[in-house]
Amino acid sequence: MSWGSVMMETMNEEVELDELDRAIVQALMIDGRAAFSRIAELLEVSDQTVIRRYRRLRGGGWLRVVGLPLGHRLGLFESWLRIQCVPDAAIAVADALARRPDISWVTLNSGGTEIHCITKARTAQDRDTLLLEKLPGTRRVTAISAHTILRMYMGGPGRWGGLDVLTGPQVTALEHPLTDAGGGRVRLDEAELAMLAVLARDGRAGYPELARAAGLSESTVRRRLDQLRESGALYFDVEIDPLLLGFQTQAVLLATVAPADLAAAGAALGRHPEVPFAAAITGSANLLAVVTCRDTDALYEYLTEHIGALKAVQHVELVPLIRTVKRAGMLMEGSRLVDPPGQAS
Repeated sequence: MSWGSVMMETMNEEVELDELDRAIVQALMIDGRAAFSRIAELLEVSDQTVIRRYRRLRGGGWLRVVGLPLGHRLGLFESWLRIQCVPDAAIAVADALARRPDISWVTLNSGGTEIHCITKARTAQDRDTLLLEKLPGTRRVTAISAHTILRMYMGGPGRWGGLDVLTGPQVTALEHPLTDAGGGRVRLDEAELAMLAVLARDGRAGYPELARAAGLSESTVRRRLDQLRESGALYFDVEIDPLLLGFQTQAVLLATVAPADLAAAGAALGRHPEVPFAAAITGSANLLAVVTCRDTDALYEYLTEHIGALKAVQHVELVPLIRTVKRAGMLMEGSRLVDPPGQAS
């Protein structure tokens, strides 16, 4: 296999990912804590090559592996918000929302006057305070709609199929054992919460660092981490701007489906390689998805051919995504990922 080299475009501070970079990114999407030696073996390159490529991407703010809790397993109150602002206020409101630890995936949409985000409140009171007091009292917010996330079909532990650099056997070799994501609620103790705080900044943090944060031995931390993954309470994700992977067009798709067809339609949507996130939500549009395509022609083809083939879909709204302000845990500056204020990288 022939691999090119990373090309740094210093003029516009962008990085171009070659085939090896993309293979490493896909490997980390499959298992964010896979050993570099294991990835190197499967890609038939040296350990140092993989480590060097990863450090360059992470050090430049282009890529971050993060360990995240699965909301419904921990009893979090998850909602998708759609917030309308006057034109000159949306950026400031989006920035303020992005700096809240209980809000993720903050985007500017629909000409820059609309904000979408996902809330993960620990209690119903925290959720209600945000929705009934803080947001309505924000100047120049003109409308708010909140939709409870009922069931996730793609996202979280689900592996996005948009990257296809690795072969089938390579994918199989990296796949982590299936988690018990459908079980009951998991309660975390203070040591586990401390571990999650570290993993939210660096999903590849070493066991010594996790042990110091949790006040436990390294062997205990290793066992606790395995248990959290196996229970489905914790998963690992790769934060990276889709533009760096060649995906120039993103949109939010809202579809209306009859309740009897919702599960099948959601599952079908979750299998589309263009969809990194899909969920059932409350509201008249009861199916939500993020669509990521190479360009607008590919988006048109996806809408007409793939969504058009889902006979259960009765109505569709496609909302352009203009800018991502925050991904799962990191703020965005251009294509770079940065820690929110008060967090160490």
